[in-house]
Amino acid sequence: MFVVAHISDLHFNGTRYNRRRIEATLDYIHARADGIDALLVTGDITDEGSESEYREAHGVLYSPLPMLITAGNHDHRERFTAGLLGEQSSAPVNSAEIVNGVLLVVCDSSIPDRNDGLLSDETLAWASAQIGAAGPQTPVIMAFHHPPVVLEMPFMDTIRQTGEDRLAALVTEHPNIVGFVCGHAHTPAVTSFAGRPLAIAPGVASTLNLPFEGTEVINRGQPPGVAFHVLHGLDDGPDGWRLISHFRSVMF
Repeated sequence: MFVVAHISDLHFNGTRYNRRRIEATLDYIHARADGIDALLVTGDITDEGSESEYREAHGVLYSPLPMLITAGNHDHRERFTAGLLGEQSSAPVNSAEIVNGVLLVVCDSSIPDRNDGLLSDETLAWASAQIGAAGPQTPVIMAFHHPPVVLEMPFMDTIRQTGEDRLAALVTEHPNIVGFVCGHAHTPAVTSFAGRPLAIAPGVASTLNLPFEGTEVINRGQPPGVAFHVLHGLDDGPDGWRLISHFRSVMF
């Protein structure tokens, strides 16, 4: 069994409240690390993209697990790469790693100075090259920040990922893409995209309301959460792979 822990929308902002939520979520994952293969963190690491927020994140955001991380619309690429990766770059924050026979491809869907998302042609070409190099028998999980579909959340749907037809074409090119995971919407949700499952992680910092849940967009009364994505059928080949997502709330 291959298991990925997935968190998103941490929003480090210098407050003890947000930090407690983040630390409790990481503690929950790390206490169960023996049964987990990797950790994905899909963006909005900070709230304002400031250097001080990235210093705080650098001191807290660690894991004994292989950890792949990317940026969201609240992040700042140059400060992200300097503060968390020790690099100087304004390029998309993309990374890929084969972990226990599964290729994790993490793509930066952020657009500098905007809240909506887009996977650039450069990023899609890079992702395709990573998948091609791994070979057609390697199952692939792709991750990014912005959902490429409507979630029936009016505000978030106005700042979702667009240009998604180009991402869907990647599935046709590489049918060993098993599923997609993302964040941004601050709600645990599952739907489909391009014939594959699409799972959205709960928000660590907060939850966003659906239209019938209240007039406020942000619901801070909900606990932080984590998604566990389980890949079933590793011995069955491309036709047998199945992505199963479980969600947990974390007390803090």
